[in-house]
Amino acid sequence: MSEEASTGQRRRYLFISNGHGEDWIASAIVSRLPKSIEVDAYPMIGAGNAYNGVCAIVGPRATLASEGWRNVKGSLQRDLANGGLMTVPPALRFLRSIRGKYERIIVVGDVTGVLAAFVTGHRDLIYLDVYKTGAARLYSAAERFVIKRACKTVFSRADSLAQGLEAIGVDARSAGNVMMDTIPQGHYDAQMRRTLPLAVTLLPGSRALTAESFELQIDALRSLPVAQRPDIFLAVAGGINIDDLAKKTGLRRTHLLSAESDDLGELSDGTLTVHMARGAAMGNLLAASDLVLSQAGTATVQALGLGKPAITFVNARDRRSRFSDEQKLFGEARTVVPADASALGNALSALLGDDEERRRLAAIGRQRIGGPGAMQAILEALDL
Repeated sequence: MSEEASTGQRRRYLFISNGHGEDWIASAIVSRLPKSIEVDAYPMIGAGNAYNGVCAIVGPRATLASEGWRNVKGSLQRDLANGGLMTVPPALRFLRSIRGKYERIIVVGDVTGVLAAFVTGHRDLIYLDVYKTGAARLYSAAERFVIKRACKTVFSRADSLAQGLEAIGVDARSAGNVMMDTIPQGHYDAQMRRTLPLAVTLLPGSRALTAESFELQIDALRSLPVAQRPDIFLAVAGGINIDDLAKKTGLRRTHLLSAESDDLGELSDGTLTVHMARGAAMGNLLAASDLVLSQAGTATVQALGLGKPAITFVNARDRRSRFSDEQKLFGEARTVVPADASALGNALSALLGDDEERRRLAAIGRQRIGGPGAMQAILEALDL
């Protein structure tokens, strides 16, 4: 127990996260901390909606066109061309200003947050690496240099990653996949809305391309024979404008909302109906579904880990190196098709029509992603 805790003073923790999925993971951990701990969150990119009602948000708000999503080719160059460098000085000033104010600083995401904390003088970080998969690239020499000097404990997603850090003297652990401990569960009964033999959840993402991705997913569903169409659920990430989704697809929004706090109504054209829920209820949607159409990051991993095969399309703007790294981990559990409604519809039709194949891919996804278990190890590392 820390000296601060033993004297009865309130302990202060700061969570730093750098992405939409990372915010949700961090907020899930925060929600499990004792109320006696004062927690602040610094979402480095975006509004940090995942922390609403969970803890205080501190630090400057940075908005990037890519929202930190590096799977799209040229995203870094576009961010820089549109003033992305201007977001760096406020972030570094803030991090310098809080030196010594928190007993624990926990970084959730890729190494960017660790690097920012390191150059502003922070040490003894607890780092939750939810970016590297361990199936492709390991930590580079530069990453190992920064992590060794800045971090007290590191939680990696794979044994290969943790072992590489252990070899240079870092307390690194692979206690499970924290993404599987932090699948959001909200107030929404998806199962009650099931009327057809099968169901699919749409995960179009949380960034600028969301409406475009959703349009392609809807076009693929429309290409299916009516008799084969599944129940359709949509997880709406914070900050996504539903009216934009409706306009892009020619669907009309109905506002017949239930008393459930995460119910966002429906989108329909009279033949196709999409049940919408906030991203906070994504776990509810996945539990009631048989597969996913997904352009998301963290949510794809969580869906596969739950045994829900994913179909993803790739287009010319995707950064192929990152996409390939992910696919080495996902294997057959994620079906990849061109960014074409016909190709997406054919893949969807094939999986909907083959129960045995869905079960086979489900088993692969569970095995590749790994199960929960990291949460308790993380809480213990926080000296609780």
